[in-house]
Amino acid sequence: MFFMSKIITLRDANQSFARCVREVEAGEEYLITRNGEPVARLVPITGRRVLRPDQQAARARARRRMEKGWPLRAGRLDRAALHERR
Repeated sequence: MFFMSKIITLRDANQSFARCVREVEAGEEYLITRNGEPVARLVPITGRRVLRPDQQAARARARRRMEKGWPLRAGRLDRAALHERR
């Protein structure tokens, strides 16, 4: 899953380091900049992101919608049918 890192200045990261680490433990990523240039990334050591409750709810809504599908009136589609040569 792709997600964006939060961008934070080195000064702000230094002043709020404990909060940043707590958020990283929860799966957040930070891109740390100095004078507008990226210099470091603060990421979870596991490499796996832990979603917040609101993100989990959004993911669940999206999955339910995908399972339900959209009314395209194109009939059932599967991989074989999509790649069939005519």
